[in-house]
Amino acid sequence: MKVSKITGGRQMLKDWQDAFGHEIYDYFNGERSYEIVERDDGYIDISGGAKNYFSEYSEWQEYEKEAMKYVRGKVLDIGCGAGRHSLYLQDKDYKVLGIDNSPLAIQVCKERGLKKAMVLSITQINSRLGNFDTILMMGNNFGLFGSFKRARWLLGKFENITTKDALIIAETRDPYQTQLKEHLEYHRLNRKRNRMPGQLRIRVRYKRYVTPWFDYLLVSKDEMALILRDTNWRIRKFIDRNGGVYIAIIEKNL
Repeated sequence: MKVSKITGGRQMLKDWQDAFGHEIYDYFNGERSYEIVERDDGYIDISGGAKNYFSEYSEWQEYEKEAMKYVRGKVLDIGCGAGRHSLYLQDKDYKVLGIDNSPLAIQVCKERGLKKAMVLSITQINSRLGNFDTILMMGNNFGLFGSFKRARWLLGKFENITTKDALIIAETRDPYQTQLKEHLEYHRLNRKRNRMPGQLRIRVRYKRYVTPWFDYLLVSKDEMALILRDTNWRIRKFIDRNGGVYIAIIEKNL
């Protein structure tokens, strides 16, 4: 399924629901760990492990490094996971707040040295957090928008917590860049349900831990442009990687 760090957009997870948090906490403490992603049509996939969530800048791919050049000012890292992007930017003297709805992920971030990290879901973002110049949604975290309707609602919230020349740096994957029969069938199922074809209904499992079901949105470039239409945000640039993965640099309509 190739979905990275899926912590969802819901409220803070209870311990038995914090599958992702336990996965990265165990890896941080020297254990081999992985996650199983279960889709609501019964399709199951397994990750390659938690190592990537801890990767250093020297190990990042070029498209990720290119995206970091657009970061400016005060940064909100949504779905920060183990904190790899937040810690890199903090080391570059940016003021960074990392948020995640996984309590154990935030604990790992703090133990790794992230100065500002808090347990918060994407839907709980509000003006009390402050004003940001950059919103970071790396690791396929455009998916945390969940659906077309919720994405547009959240973009409105983002407008209220950002400066006039703020940027959103968001990574996603084009769901149509696949030949896998199970994925193509799922696209057809979603169309019948009046959902976007790349709108996944999933949950994550690790050991005895399992998240609630949540929506996770993969979009093509055209679909992203459609989501942004008639909002106060527009696409400035795409940074491509092979396999349909890309990062969008999104700016405000001034």
